Amino acid sequence: MPGRPDRPLLRRLYGDAFALGYLGVCAALTVWAFAASAGENEDASLAGVVPVLATAPVSVAALALPGGRPAFVLAVAAGALVNATLITWCSRRLRGEKH
Repeated sequence: MPGRPDRPLLRRLYGDAFALGYLGVCAALTVWAFAASAGENEDASLAGVVPVLATAPVSVAALALPGGRPAFVLAVAAGALVNATLITWCSRRLRGEKH
């Protein structure tokens, strides 16, 4: 079919090793933030800043949503997915791939 991509959408957006590595690091940072905030440590409240900074700028804008933990997870996930898409695009352009 003309105009139909030869790869599925998710593979085109997130099929790069660098993007998948980035998504893994973001997931690990989010799990770490939840684990650290569950402890009795005084600095635990700042643990959530790390995944937000790793997925900025989208996650910072999405944190304006009310809702506590669900909004936090949504903000970090949205930021990670947008950044992973950009990482894939940049990686493929640097390698000279068309799509």
